[in-house]
Amino acid sequence: MSHTPRTRTVLSCTLLVLALTAGATACSSDGNPLSAAPYDAADQISFNGPSGDGKKADPDKPLEVTAEDDDGRITDVTAMDATGRHVAGELSADGTRWHSTTPLAASAHYTVRVSTEDEDGAPGRRVLAFDTGKPTTKKRLKVTFGPKAGKYGVGQPITAELNKPVKDKAQRAIVERALKVDSMPATEGAWYWVDDKELHYRPKEYWPAHATIQVRSNLDGVKISDRLWGGRTKPLKLTTGDRIIAVTDASSHNMTVYKNGEVIKELPVTTGKPGFETRNGVKVVLGKEYFVRMRGTSIGIAEGSSESYDLPVYYATRVTWSGEYVHAAPWSVGSQGYENVSHGCTGMSTGNAEWFFDTVHEGDVVKVVNSYGDTMETFGNGFGDWNLKWNKWRKGSALTAGTPEAPSAEQRARLRPESV
Repeated sequence: MSHTPRTRTVLSCTLLVLALTAGATACSSDGNPLSAAPYDAADQISFNGPSGDGKKADPDKPLEVTAEDDDGRITDVTAMDATGRHVAGELSADGTRWHSTTPLAASAHYTVRVSTEDEDGAPGRRVLAFDTGKPTTKKRLKVTFGPKAGKYGVGQPITAELNKPVKDKAQRAIVERALKVDSMPATEGAWYWVDDKELHYRPKEYWPAHATIQVRSNLDGVKISDRLWGGRTKPLKLTTGDRIIAVTDASSHNMTVYKNGEVIKELPVTTGKPGFETRNGVKVVLGKEYFVRMRGTSIGIAEGSSESYDLPVYYATRVTWSGEYVHAAPWSVGSQGYENVSHGCTGMSTGNAEWFFDTVHEGDVVKVVNSYGDTMETFGNGFGDWNLKWNKWRKGSALTAGTPEAPSAEQRARLRPESV
């Protein structure tokens, strides 16, 4: 067999490498304008900021950068304040003008980096710096994040309480864009406007176990409307513990408790009887009370009627503000695991209630299935946030409503071409 063709191929490849090397050397010569350091484009670029010492820009006005030289154009603009907040902007198709599309913050220091190129393609650069003045109004939007800093279960939503109402959709977008939630490990999530003064944030799925969640606001000094500017907000740090999920099947009268995906306990229980059915759906532990005095009058039962009750209750884990608990019910031990006899709470033996009380924490998940009761309210009676499907939850955001959802990791994998 002849080896000549193979030898020629090797020689050809060698010549090609030499040719590419020579070409690379030629490209790095001083004759190529792209290899030169960026020239000072100060004479070619102007902006509508203050020009004198001590003068400050009006934060009510957009920032505008213009190319003055007919032979050059703007290629990129980066504007950022001293806290790291970027200003979004738009560059004209011909590269002669860039203007900001998000509001400037008041009482802030900005650095603007402008990149240009001349008619020969040589790069230029100009760095601008300016300060913005104080807002003309004293009204400030303050945000209070919740819950308090600490460790919670994987079902704990984040809340943002506003001291003033925000109704306009564009103004809501300004506010929401400035409310940042970062988790490690990272997870997809979104804000939901409960009303004009309250937002909730939750991930698409529950938080990862043992995650760290940082919540902050970049609203300080940002104009929201002609009469309202953002104020300072205290940041929030949360962590999550183990993934604790308790699932109560009202039809089989049984609760199964999972820890990080593994079953750790099965408990016989009783739930709400006909007329007092326990709510279906996901609830989040709101708190724990060793002793609670429970009265029928608190849920509308007339005192002295056949359904009236007044009982001391121990090891009570609260899941709604209206008074639904998981608690010790020694009076119904004979029915636990067999029938539903409570007035809406989930009852179990004193020993099992003590174990549950010691095992779960605020933010852990308690889910009820196969009850004849209504589904837990999304808002207003605790945290029923997880009962809203993700596509509907996104519609409650001023930023993601109406935008297509990003493909999941599984969907992205299916879109990748197969190897050949």
